[in-house]
Amino acid sequence: MRRRRVTGGAAATSELTTVGSGSSNMLRFYTDDAPGLKISPTVVLVMSFCFIAFVVALHAFGKIYRAKAGAGAG
Repeated sequence: MRRRRVTGGAAATSELTTVGSGSSNMLRFYTDDAPGLKISPTVVLVMSFCFIAFVVALHAFGKIYRAKAGAGAG
C-alpha cells in the first residue's frame, strides 16, 4: 500500500496548534482554583470500594432470596 503525501503544510501546522491548545485547557480542571467539588483520590477509592461491596451484597442477597423462595414453592 502506498502512503499519500500530505500537502498544505500550513493546514497541518494549524491543526497541531489547535490540539496543543486543547491540552492546556484540560489542565485547568486540575488546578487549585478550578470550580467544583474537591475530593481527594483516597475518598474516591473508598467510595468506589463501598459501591462494589454494595453491589456484591445485593447480588448475594438476591441469590439467597431466590433460593429460599424456590425451596418453599417446590
